[in-house]
Amino acid sequence: FFTLFLSPLIILRLPIAPTIMQLFVQTDKVNCFDVQDTQTVSDLKATIARDVSELVITHEGRPLPDGMLLALLTPNSTLNVAGKLLGGKVHGSLARAGKVKGQTPKVAKQEDKKKKKTGRCKRRIQYNRRFATNVNTFGRKKGPNSNS
Repeated sequence: FFTLFLSPLIILRLPIAPTIMQLFVQTDKVNCFDVQDTQTVSDLKATIARDVSELVITHEGRPLPDGMLLALLTPNSTLNVAGKLLGGKVHGSLARAGKVKGQTPKVAKQEDKKKKKTGRCKRRIQYNRRFATNVNTFGRKKGPNSNS
């Protein structure tokens, strides 16, 4: 047996003679590969494609590192192969976030205008203005804005 120390808590004992196991690799279609348990992920990448720098192999949603042994995977498991995604900035940097709000000058809050009367109150004021306090005079009727 070959003993592999992954961390102080994880110790793997592998048989010395390499065993062959099946892995399903999903690219455009699903392919079946017979691999030895001593092979690494980078060896599998080399059998799949020529340009291995652009490939990412994932197992159960997690990317696998290139130096990882395939023996750590369960036999007959499915690996997904995809190209690397380009990342980067989207619409400017975060250093300028909130720039417009910071540049806008502060304007003093205006005092509230008096609210117009509505409903019964408005009709009461209208009645008093037209009929109750006015003295009927002869001649031309004066408008509501005349001061005489």
